[in-house]
Amino acid sequence: RDLRIVDVEHGSANATVVVEGLEDAAAVDYVYAQGLIYWSDVSEEAIKRTFFNQSGANVVQTVVPGLTSPDGLACDWLGRKLYWTDSETNRIEVAELDGSLRKVLFWQELDQPRAIALDPERGFMYWTDWGEVPKIERAGMDGTNRSIIIDKDINWPNGLTLDYTKHQLYWADAKHNFIHRANLDGSSREVVVKGELPHPFALTLFQDTLFWTDWTTHSIHSCRKQTGQNQRVVHSNIFSPMDIHVFSPKRQPICDTSCSLNNGGCSHLCLLSPTGPFHRCACPTGVQMLEDGKTCRDGATQMLLLARRTDLRRISLDMPDFTDIILQVEDIRHAIAIDYDPVEGYVYWTDDDVKAIRRSLLDGSDAQFVVTSQVSHPDGIAVDWIARNLYWTDTGTDRIEVTRLNGTMRKILISEDLDEPRAIVLDPVAG
Repeated sequence: RDLRIVDVEHGSANATVVVEGLEDAAAVDYVYAQGLIYWSDVSEEAIKRTFFNQSGANVVQTVVPGLTSPDGLACDWLGRKLYWTDSETNRIEVAELDGSLRKVLFWQELDQPRAIALDPERGFMYWTDWGEVPKIERAGMDGTNRSIIIDKDINWPNGLTLDYTKHQLYWADAKHNFIHRANLDGSSREVVVKGELPHPFALTLFQDTLFWTDWTTHSIHSCRKQTGQNQRVVHSNIFSPMDIHVFSPKRQPICDTSCSLNNGGCSHLCLLSPTGPFHRCACPTGVQMLEDGKTCRDGATQMLLLARRTDLRRISLDMPDFTDIILQVEDIRHAIAIDYDPVEGYVYWTDDDVKAIRRSLLDGSDAQFVVTSQVSHPDGIAVDWIARNLYWTDTGTDRIEVTRLNGTMRKILISEDLDEPRAIVLDPVAG
């Protein structure tokens, strides 16, 4: 329901609410140097952020809309990127900190990806998967070198955190009720805490202390990270304690990366990598990379357009992942038919609820109403891209009509001997 901060250093158990009135916040992370706090909201199906300073939080921004179940979230404070898992679409994605240039990194062999943790200095990312085959995986932050590092004695791997100084990985298992640790490659596995954990969810560490949230005790707990001893309750009586992070500049040491200078020479995304030259250029979802390995195409060359009643989506056919991207258009109530004008780049669609024909550019901008009067049930639509006209069928008025693409010069073409005219398609070359 809210985002809180607890001052552990000075022994205070009082929490300050940073942002309240949230629907169903699940994961949280931050970029300390820029004063940004991010969280994912499973009900609102989005990732949001706010600027945080000592005087409190400011305006809340939605940075990544159109998600399904964003369970895990991690900020790359060096490369300035946002990584997240979606347990419904079974994808791991990355974007700029403002949510732009979204890219799907992994979409295969993921079942229920949950927690995600980054090691930007070494260029690796780690995530838990509690699906049919529970496991912990790691890969380069550029999507290369993927491997399973833990797949034995693991059931519900929930929380995940990294010890950057000791080069170790800690995770919690809510079925086996333990916290374990291992080296970053999965070797030398050890028990940290066992048995006394009813339902551990998320964990984080700072210096010598390990912190975790527990769904059954509704509390934040801590212990010595090396021995698992000195257990205590840090903060209790929390409605639903989800993700947790230590908010400190020491957890995010700043240094230059190969992406720092001139964006690594990349036209779009510069992603940190574990192998030399320690970064790799990448393109937004659905867009191909040119042969130079640094420059992306202007956009998808082939795509599917999909009307889904309350939203419109485009799916690039250039790339193998076939990820759908929502057009950011407000107030689509009941979209039925859809077509595209490749000359000016407008998408046209009919809306049966507002009884209109609308259009917008592929990114959702410049949305406008084209035809609004005497429209009853506009069921089919077709663009004549040569003569620049728009045809549609109406099962309410039982007519086929045509106008210029901007909605002027409207004319009824056929109004007799039509009962329920539905789909319509044009062959402008043959007339």
